Amino acid sequence: MHYFSFHIGDYKSHTHHLSLMEDLAFRRLLDHYYLHEHPIKQRDIARQIGMRDQEQDVLTVLNEFFVSTETGFINPRADKEIAGYRLLSEAGKRGADKRWAKPGDSHPIAPPLPPYSPPNSNHEPVTINHEPLLIPVAKATLSTAKLMACPQEEILKLWAKHLPHLAQPRSWEGTRRANTKQRWNQASKPSQYSPEGYQTEQAGIKWWDSFFGYIARDTSLSNGFETAGRTWRPDLEWVMNATNFQKIIDGKYTK
Repeated sequence: MHYFSFHIGDYKSHTHHLSLMEDLAFRRLLDHYYLHEHPIKQRDIARQIGMRDQEQDVLTVLNEFFVSTETGFINPRADKEIAGYRLLSEAGKRGADKRWAKPGDSHPIAPPLPPYSPPNSNHEPVTINHEPLLIPVAKATLSTAKLMACPQEEILKLWAKHLPHLAQPRSWEGTRRANTKQRWNQASKPSQYSPEGYQTEQAGIKWWDSFFGYIARDTSLSNGFETAGRTWRPDLEWVMNATNFQKIIDGKYTK
């Protein structure tokens, strides 16, 4: 596609928390996505959109506004626009073929095109407030596995429920949301620490309820550590860091 509708108000309402570089990365990623019409591969994408020195900003935006699949990062909202564009293009091609057909030409009767319902005029990037997206995932235990939206607010509530004496975040945007979404997706996949993973939001919330309960009851993180005469205690942002999360899972802080 060489053109797509851009609605300033809707874009601003969903991206007001981005830094200048993150905003630029999102705009360029959208341009790249519409131009090439295929999933974005994380490898080398920062260089392709001219932001090789802002790779972390690009990754943050990918994790917040795009959905990671086995074929790459996709944007379901943009996919609807692209599907509509292709449908109209095909209809235009059929009409042109018919208009310029010479007398006596034999053309097979093409099957009727399905009715096209134009997408909502509001160009909304994918955010954590969307309903769960149904996306096929290879090697899943079900024929159509659910790639769920991360219930960020519920996770914050579970943190406050089990660890109210630790720092509670006053804001939860940008990298914090991106890391939480990554950990949510990571824990949903079957593994040694999560044998069955989880396929629904309800099951995922139950898993995280148990996980925070484990931190509160069975690890030394709940009480913190004495360092140079001061007590250090983790916060939720620290827990959602990929390296720290893995250390907790590995049992490094078990009492």
